[in-house]
Amino acid sequence: MKRVKTLKKAIFPAAGLGTRFLPATKSTPKEMFPVVDKPLIQYAVEEAIYSGIDELIFIINKPENIISDHFKISTKLEKELLRKKEKSLLKLIKSIIPKSVKFFFIEQNKPAGLGHAINCAKELIQDEDFAVILADDLIYAKTPCLKQMLSKHSQTKKNILSIEHVEKKDIMKYGIIEIDKKKTSRKFYKIKSIVEKPKPSKAKSNLAVVGRYIFSSKILKYIKKAKPSIGNEIQITDAIQKLLQEEDIYGYEFKGKRFDCGSKIGYLKANVEYGLKHLEMKVPFKKYLKSMKF
Repeated sequence: MKRVKTLKKAIFPAAGLGTRFLPATKSTPKEMFPVVDKPLIQYAVEEAIYSGIDELIFIINKPENIISDHFKISTKLEKELLRKKEKSLLKLIKSIIPKSVKFFFIEQNKPAGLGHAINCAKELIQDEDFAVILADDLIYAKTPCLKQMLSKHSQTKKNILSIEHVEKKDIMKYGIIEIDKKKTSRKFYKIKSIVEKPKPSKAKSNLAVVGRYIFSSKILKYIKKAKPSIGNEIQITDAIQKLLQEEDIYGYEFKGKRFDCGSKIGYLKANVEYGLKHLEMKVPFKKYLKSMKF
């Protein structure tokens, strides 16, 4: 009997240009933008670790950048906090890099799409199932979105994409799925097809793929064969459509609230809502918001 491997690896694509946030992203990856007091990429990492992932693979745009710096031990900073007897801050800084977790950083030499970014990690993935987390899709949930998906994966051993209903006007921003209604249970949809950024009039549903994926390693075969399409990039959607011919893929409608922090309005909303939940800031921040005159 073939031994079932536990999914332990997650890829964090973080080499995009972040053009919607220029000039802020000219030298700072959008994944390092803070929501209250933590960068987006740290929220994503914490979600992965809490979900049981212990090998984290970051796709970055150069060998050394501020993302890799953020997840390295800073001896100088730790010594300074120790000298100042800032024990709580020292504990906070040390918690960023758990000893049980392995970090890998891979350079994507050009922004060539999500499919290309995932394929950069093929040597580390080998023949294992793996997760993909897009840090600019920040998801607030009592049970982390990826943990919810991994629970479904442990039951089914299937490829799973996180999905949510989007407004008709937003359909052209996403990969949109068509579901097999005969093989669908509540909030867990067997996918018949997927199309990247269709016109609303041509879309098979308003169920959009957002920010979290669980794949078998077979997806890498189809990414390798994929040709540049929309935006002259290797779209993961094209590889998913090909994988559907070989393996089942499901869409999971997760429990939680997503903030599209790749957009200015989504990022602002995230800071407001996370600020109102922050233990230190929620009381003074709520007081400030109530004092504002709109």
